[in-house]
Amino acid sequence: MNLVPDDDLLLIADTARRFGKDVLLPRMRSAEADRKLDAETRRAFAEIGLADLERPEEVGGAGLGCVARVLVNEELGAADAGAALALDGFGPALYPMLEMGGDLSLLAEAPGRTLLVTEFDGEFQVDGAKISGMVPWVPASEAEAVLVLIKDEAILLRDGWTLESIRGAGLRAAGAGVLRIDDAQPVARLAEASGASRARARARLYVASLLLGVLRASCDYSREYAMERRAFGKPIAHHQALAFLITDMQMALDGARLLVHEAAWRLDAGLPAESAAASAFAECIDASRLIGPNGVQILGGHGFMADYPVEKHMREARALGLLFGGFDAAIEESGRLLVTREAPLAIGIGGAL
Repeated sequence: MNLVPDDDLLLIADTARRFGKDVLLPRMRSAEADRKLDAETRRAFAEIGLADLERPEEVGGAGLGCVARVLVNEELGAADAGAALALDGFGPALYPMLEMGGDLSLLAEAPGRTLLVTEFDGEFQVDGAKISGMVPWVPASEAEAVLVLIKDEAILLRDGWTLESIRGAGLRAAGAGVLRIDDAQPVARLAEASGASRARARARLYVASLLLGVLRASCDYSREYAMERRAFGKPIAHHQALAFLITDMQMALDGARLLVHEAAWRLDAGLPAESAAASAFAECIDASRLIGPNGVQILGGHGFMADYPVEKHMREARALGLLFGGFDAAIEESGRLLVTREAPLAIGIGGAL
């Protein structure tokens, strides 16, 4: 068994890593403050072509698979997950078009942004040829199209909807808004059950891989801080309780990554992957409940200050974990037993009370 990606994939991942380190990280706080990305960042991203990884070659893309996407997303997410979402024109909205037999000419030119929302994200009413509904939060304050995935049907909208900008807490570089759809007439309407399931699986892996990057950044930063910060004559990372916590955080991250990579491989191989993708997404969200708060806790009071990135990591992880139904919907589809890392804490508090 060889778990090392081939040279082409390693090169793609390295390109994403360097872009994140050289372009996204230095502008992380300004992008959050502006709640959008500057033109120079967008131009630099367009030049390296990472947004076109999964678009078919016949419509100008690279035609690569899900494994390439999750590798790239982890690197971009480690720098700024909100920026990664804002930079990818189609994002997860690409998948219903690919998996449900959509007109590929609609993918020929990527719009500013196309938002994917599902039945888990808000309330929708389909009345004949029209659709209405509302999503209380989407990670965007502007877009050019909306794709609604409801059960076995995907509905593409160009107009008949509005985005009301709101403040938001996580993924600020992508913006935040309330989506309202009022008797919108679809541009395209697709219905295919197995394709919808695979599209939903790929969308979950897209978000899960961004979440992996956020959690990795939190683990790395808090560990390095613990190695430098000294108490009682030695780095705080050398104290047993904190050493065990840092180890648990890294183990949770590595375990979640293996599940994400396996599910991505299954999708690329054409194997059943819906349950695997849902399970991987749930595991990433579960890991975020351990890593996010404890990354802040390791820094103590400093962890809540914007001078350090771990408070942003915790916010980003929480926001990503809410997309596409979040933990509950993923657990239901994966068929896993509902056991989380928060359960022992809840039991302990209940016993104490």
